Amino acid sequence: MINTKIFFKGLFSIKSFDSPGIALGASFIAIGALLKNINFTIQESIFSSFLIYALPGSLVLAESMIIGASLLNIFLAVWLVNARLYPMTVSLMPLLISKNQPRWKYYLSCHFVAVSSWLILKSNYKKIDKKYRIDFWIGIGTATWLIGIFSTAIGYFSADYLNKDMMIGLAIVNPIYFMCAMIGVMKSKSISVAIILGAILGPIFYFVSPEWCILFGGVIAGTIAFLIGEKNVS
Repeated sequence: MINTKIFFKGLFSIKSFDSPGIALGASFIAIGALLKNINFTIQESIFSSFLIYALPGSLVLAESMIIGASLLNIFLAVWLVNARLYPMTVSLMPLLISKNQPRWKYYLSCHFVAVSSWLILKSNYKKIDKKYRIDFWIGIGTATWLIGIFSTAIGYFSADYLNKDMMIGLAIVNPIYFMCAMIGVMKSKSISVAIILGAILGPIFYFVSPEWCILFGGVIAGTIAFLIGEKNVS
C-alpha cells in the first residue's frame, strides 16, 4: 500500500513558494483555451490533458489538428516530442527504486514523469527515506497532474476572454520558470552553459531557419555544454 503520510507530503509539496504549480497552471490555461479554439469539446480537452500531461505534447497535438494531420502523424509527433522524458526517467529510477516496494507503484507512476514533477523530486528527494520515495513521487505526480487537468478546464471556459498575445504569454511562463529552476536545482556548470547558450543561440538561428532554430540551438548548446562537462571530469 501507499504510505499516506509520505504521499500527502509529496502532494502538498506543490504549495511551496518555489514550486512550479503557478507556472504549470498558467501554461495549461493556455492549452485549454487553444483546444477550445480548435473546436475541442470540454470533455475532449480534459481527456487530452488527462492522457498527454505534457505542455509540448499538447501544443503539438493542437498544431497537428489545425493543419489536418492524420491520426498516425499526430501520434508519432506527440510521441517524438515527449521522447525528452526518457532521459528524465533514467535519472529518476535510481532515486526511487527500492526492493521493499511493489512493482505496480512504479508502473503507476510512469505517467507522472514530467519536467515539473521531476524538478520537485530532484529538489526534495534527499529529505525522504529511499524506501518511501516512490510514495512521495506519486504524491508529487498526482498534484501536478491534477493542476494540469483543472487548469485546462479553466482555460477552456476562459477562452473568450483571452486574446492571442495573452495565450502566448501564459504558455511561455512554464518554460521560463523551468529554465531558471533547472539552473538552481542542478547546480552544474554544464547545465548552466546549456541553458544560457541555448537561450542565446535559439533567437540567432531563428533568422537563419525559423523552422529549425530550436533544434539547432539546442543541439549546439547541449554539445558544447557536454564537452565542457567532460573536460571538467577529466
